[in-house]
Amino acid sequence: MSDPARFLQSLAHALSTMSLYPEGHPTREAAVDTAFERLEGLSSAATPATFTLLDEEVVFGREALRELRGWGWARRLIRVGIQRLEFDPHITRAQFDGFVHELQARLVPATADTAENRQMRDLGVRFGGVGLEGFPDADDPSAAVHSVATLNLTLREEVDTLRWLQDEVRAGAGVPLLEAEAVVHSLSVAMHSGRHVILPLLHLKEFDQYTTTHSLNVAVLAMGLAEWLGCSPGEVRAYGVAGLLHDIGKVRIPLEVLTKPGRLTEEERQVMNRHPEDGARAILRHEANLDVAAIVAYEHHIMLNGGGYPRLHYRRDCALASRLVHVCDVYDALRTRRPYRDAWSAAQAEAYLLERVGSEFDPDLVRAFVTMLQQGDVQTRVLTHDEGS
Repeated sequence: MSDPARFLQSLAHALSTMSLYPEGHPTREAAVDTAFERLEGLSSAATPATFTLLDEEVVFGREALRELRGWGWARRLIRVGIQRLEFDPHITRAQFDGFVHELQARLVPATADTAENRQMRDLGVRFGGVGLEGFPDADDPSAAVHSVATLNLTLREEVDTLRWLQDEVRAGAGVPLLEAEAVVHSLSVAMHSGRHVILPLLHLKEFDQYTTTHSLNVAVLAMGLAEWLGCSPGEVRAYGVAGLLHDIGKVRIPLEVLTKPGRLTEEERQVMNRHPEDGARAILRHEANLDVAAIVAYEHHIMLNGGGYPRLHYRRDCALASRLVHVCDVYDALRTRRPYRDAWSAAQAEAYLLERVGSEFDPDLVRAFVTMLQQGDVQTRVLTHDEGS
């Protein structure tokens, strides 16, 4: 068993022991000591030890801990709102003890210590749901109490992971499915971090980061629309992954073409128009479980009337996922500042979609999308680049 897995197993053992023995008991303290000693071996001087808990996977940094696939304790922690653990490299034994007590209090609410010094002290570890800064639940009076210990994510890690994923594909490697699903999982949790569904969208700061920022935004919008339409959780995640990877074929387009402020030459246009085919090939080359994402990568620029690209030899309907992502793709593209034009307002982008229903866009999807954006129960928050980069 790997060292990260051994640490988590020892942490679970310490939590179980705390349920059996009172505070200060030698067996209880020994279990916490063992977990702390194993944690000390994981953190370098500058890099925190970070764990992400998914439904079936446990990820240490970017490495899936295969021996903990389906680990029962991961599901228990997720149920109490803990999807990520990030340990300060310089965490002390006393801080670790406070962290373990806090975990136990969440797992067994009756054991919670309401003393102010326990609630607000620095635990040397960030943990909790993958939420967004600035969105405490006003109806949850305990939200402020746990703010010191809760990980408030600003999508920086998701941006970094997607850039790494794009670099892997650019270098000829396959699409890392686990990392793509981990990013989508984090986005999904961020969307549900309050009483309302929140669509956290990133603002573009540098034009050369457009593909990364845009892909994250399309993933969020696609999941929001899929949920609005009543799709199953599995379909929502699949649409999110498809939105995340829809432009993966652009990673090999020269930057000077992607960021060119003027009109593209015919040769440059041909290079640009190949990205749907290149993206579908890159996805299917190494990952058979991403068939929906591959279809969307290929079809997301094909219009409802058969126009767009790539050209179809025989007229056919595109997949629902492709038509859905196409709406989200165009909306975010219009709302983003580009080298050759300013960003459109939300009203302008919505009007453009509505004007082209029946020719470019599926009418039912556009009407649902616009209604979703204008509905009070769904809110959007645009993050500055400094928050999301």
